[in-house]
Amino acid sequence: MVSSPHEAMHRIFQHDTRLFSRLSGLLGFSLPPPVDVTVLPTDLTESGPVERRVDTLLRLDSAEEGSLLLAIEAQGKKDPAKPASWAYYTAFLWTKYRLPTALLVVCQDRATAEWAGRPVSSGPPHLPTLTVQPVVVGPHNMPVITDPAEAGADLALTALSAITHAGDPDIGAILKALSAALKDVPEDVADPIIEFTAQGLGNRPVRALWRNLVAVDLSFYTSYLSEEIRDEGREQGREQGLEQGREQGREQGRAQGSADAILIILEQRGLSITDAVRERVKHCDDPDTLHRWLVRAVTATTADEVFADEDA
Repeated sequence: MVSSPHEAMHRIFQHDTRLFSRLSGLLGFSLPPPVDVTVLPTDLTESGPVERRVDTLLRLDSAEEGSLLLAIEAQGKKDPAKPASWAYYTAFLWTKYRLPTALLVVCQDRATAEWAGRPVSSGPPHLPTLTVQPVVVGPHNMPVITDPAEAGADLALTALSAITHAGDPDIGAILKALSAALKDVPEDVADPIIEFTAQGLGNRPVRALWRNLVAVDLSFYTSYLSEEIRDEGREQGREQGLEQGREQGREQGRAQGSADAILIILEQRGLSITDAVRERVKHCDDPDTLHRWLVRAVTATTADEVFADEDA
């Protein structure tokens, strides 16, 4: 599975094909639940040499409003060439399938989301001819889901919340709610949600927090993410000159990963970290203590609150 926020932002709609219908209320319009959804080929290439592909393409069939096409694009940054491509996609699909065609753009930062949502016309101001104005999903309009019960009610929506808020201060609380909700679901349901979330976080520092939540809260998980955790554990053992075996290296790696995650969360939330706090976290090797501190780091108002009641 390609580790890429771009892939996660659109492929989650392939995984849960009715997610967009549930999302429509949050976007300010009503879309009846479809009776059927079909994932269509994304290749929009004509007979000429230019190849064009939309990220994800769905056909939504509704008993109330008939059928429509939904083209989904993941957009990581502003790109002046994109509106013309989007116009081509929607016009081509409308012509090919003879169905109303909508465009959804998923973003991970507010500036890109604001840019993507602006209407762009193909003609001059007095002759607009063809205007493209996508529906945009991003941190500006996606809910921040921090309640495990709410997360458990719609895992795909919570994963999308985590993906779109990956760079926000609230991301730690969203990930904690999601990992707690995933404890009570079957592996085959949890696995793709875990993968999409990991993809959506990309290489951001908060990915370390998700790795540790998966390792601690979801011990059943055995995909590439858990292999990364085990590899980190073995690497930590080698770097420290420890040769007591693979298991000990893994445990030490997890402890080091948890310590790093605590400090990353505190830094991302803008809390001041003294040298004393940093040393205390780095030198702790007790998994239970580190997990307790990791949970507190998500909501603490100061770094010292992580150690609440322990110094006494």
